[in-house]
Amino acid sequence: MSSCFSLYIYGMKKSILSFILAIGCFVSAHGQAAAYKVYAIKFAASSYPFTAADWAQGGSKTDSVKIDFMVWVIRGNGKNILVDAGFIGDIEDAKEFKIVDYVRPDSALFKLGLRAADITDIILSHPHWDHIDGVGLFPNAHIWIQKEDFNYFVSTAWQKGEHNGGYAKRDVRMMVDKNMDGKVTLVDGDDKEILPGIRVFTGSRHTYNSEYVLVNTGSNKVIIASDNIWIYANFRHMLPAADGGTLDPAGYVKQMQRMKTMVSDDKYILPGHDAEVFSLFPKVEDGVVEIR
Repeated sequence: MSSCFSLYIYGMKKSILSFILAIGCFVSAHGQAAAYKVYAIKFAASSYPFTAADWAQGGSKTDSVKIDFMVWVIRGNGKNILVDAGFIGDIEDAKEFKIVDYVRPDSALFKLGLRAADITDIILSHPHWDHIDGVGLFPNAHIWIQKEDFNYFVSTAWQKGEHNGGYAKRDVRMMVDKNMDGKVTLVDGDDKEILPGIRVFTGSRHTYNSEYVLVNTGSNKVIIASDNIWIYANFRHMLPAADGGTLDPAGYVKQMQRMKTMVSDDKYILPGHDAEVFSLFPKVEDGVVEIR
């Protein structure tokens, strides 16, 4: 009798374990348990003597700001995801920034032990040259971009009287080819979960319909704002991007206010170009920090 009872208990334990595993798979598949690590990686810097006013409308004309060019890596759940892809060094538009310390974005990933072929996905916040030009460096990546942003970038932007500042024609051709190859998903609108534990939001209108990324890290949530917040001065003083850096200044500020409601601490909201990021978080390697 005791052996039969032991077998019964053993069978019950197996059933309970299977049930727990099934629940775990279900939860993960629906994005509730998905958790990632997030890293910021510098691949270039500007030597131009910028002030906060150059980046934040109404900002200080005497406070200097160090500008870096960076990409972000999201790792977990079998994925190595880039947010933005940087630029290749020969692009003409980079000259006005007096670029220094340039490392090609795919090479910059070596500091995390990643090769270009390891990148599974690229989430594009917007199609300006310094964020999209490096997409072709990552042969296996599937690309996520807002539908309205993509459509404007490859078509209407090039019509007379439209906005194509910061766009490079070679990037248009590249993205059209990627789309024809089935490598692009067009995200249709605001507050969309594109991968388990990863959502994108719109409204800042840095470009026609730029997006920012909310990532679940388990212990907290991180917002990769990219150029939906250019520098910390924009966020700390609720100032829109300067010099045409948004098509909707009020919307730019509204989205920064919205971001504050999504995280437990403002430090987890990451601007697109402020070198201060690399002094606020734990260093992994030179030019690499983990957002925690």
